[in-house]
Amino acid sequence: MKGIKNTYRDLDKPLLFITIGLFIFGLFNIVTASSNEAVERYGVSIYYYFSRQLFILFIGFIASLIIFKLNTKTYKPLFTVAFLVISAILFYLLLYGSFNRGAKNWVSIGGFSFQPSEFAKPIIIVCLSLIFDSFYKIFRNKNKKHYNLIALVLFVGLMLPAIIFLQKDLGTMFIMICIFLVMFFGSPILRVEKVKTIGLLAVLGLIAVLMMQVITGHVLSNAQLARFNFFSPCSNYETGGYQTCNGFIAINNGGLLGSGIGNSKQKYSYIPEPHTDMVFSIIAEEQGFIKGSIILIFMFYVVYRILKISANASTIKGKYICLGVASYIFMHMLVNLGGILAIMPLTGVPLPFLSYGGSFTLSLIVSLAIVQRVNIETRNQKIKV
Repeated sequence: MKGIKNTYRDLDKPLLFITIGLFIFGLFNIVTASSNEAVERYGVSIYYYFSRQLFILFIGFIASLIIFKLNTKTYKPLFTVAFLVISAILFYLLLYGSFNRGAKNWVSIGGFSFQPSEFAKPIIIVCLSLIFDSFYKIFRNKNKKHYNLIALVLFVGLMLPAIIFLQKDLGTMFIMICIFLVMFFGSPILRVEKVKTIGLLAVLGLIAVLMMQVITGHVLSNAQLARFNFFSPCSNYETGGYQTCNGFIAINNGGLLGSGIGNSKQKYSYIPEPHTDMVFSIIAEEQGFIKGSIILIFMFYVVYRILKISANASTIKGKYICLGVASYIFMHMLVNLGGILAIMPLTGVPLPFLSYGGSFTLSLIVSLAIVQRVNIETRNQKIKV
C-alpha cells in the first residue's frame, strides 16, 4: 500500500487527471459516434465498440501499473528485443500480408485485429532515446567522427517507416518520419553533422523515388494520390472529397453549441466509420464548436505538460522519451485535424484519446505511462544533465 501511495505521489497529477478525463470522454463519445455503424452496418449492439474500447483501456491500465514500477534502466534489453520483434512482424506483413483498408499492416488473431505499426512508434522513440543517452558525450565531442553512430540512429529511426511506406500506409509513415525528425534535430548530434545528414537523406530519398518510378511506374498508388485532392472537398465530392465534405457539413450543423448528444445526422451513413479518424466531426456536430475547442485545448495542454516533464527530466533518455511522445501526440492531432479541415490529405490517422482503435489507444497509454515513469524518476533523483 505504501508503494502505491509513493508511486501516486510522484506522478504528474495534471497530466494524469487530464488524460484520464480525455479517455473517459472519448469512450462515451464512441457510443454515440458508432451507434449507427454498429447496428445498421454490422448488426451488433450499440455498445459493441464501447465495450471493446473499454477492454483496451483496462489492458492499458494494467500495463501502466507495470510501467510505473519498471525502472528505465531495464529498457535497453527490453526495447532492443521489442524493436527486433516489431521489425520482423512488419517485414513479414510486407512480404506475405494481405491488404486491409488499403494497407498491408494488419494482423488478425481470434477475431481481433491490430496494427503492429502503431506499436512501432513508442518503440522507435525509446530506442532513439537510449542511443542518445548511451552516446551523449561521444556525440558532443567535436574531435571525433560519428558516422557509425549516426548510421545507427538513421537505421533505428527510418527502417520501420520505410517498411510501412511500402505497406502503403502513408499516414503512419509520415507521422513516424516527423517524430524521427523532431528527435533528430533535438538530439545531441552536432549541428554540422545534422545538416550533412539531412542533405544526404534528401539525395538518397530522391534517388529512391526515381528508382521506384522507373521500376514500378509509380511512387504512390492511385488511392494515395486521390487523397492529395483535398482542397475544396465539396467541389471534388465524387473524386476524393466525399468524407471531408461530409465532415464539413457535420461541423457546420453543430454550430457553437451543437445539436445535442446523439443527434448527429452525418453519422447516418454519410461519414464512413465516424468513430475512428472522423470522430471530431461528430463531436463538433453534437456538442458544438465551443466544447470541441475546449477538448482540443486540453489535448494541447497534455503536449505542453509532457514537454515540461522533458525539460525537467533527470536523465538524457528521459528528456528524449518525453520529447518523442509529445511529438507523437501532436503529430496525430495535426494530421487528423488537418485532414478533417482540408488543410492536408485525409490519411485515416486516429485522433488521440477520442478515436476508436485498440492498437493506437494501447500504444498511446503505454507512451503516457512511460512519460509518467520518467517523472517518477525525476522526482527521486538529482539532475544529471
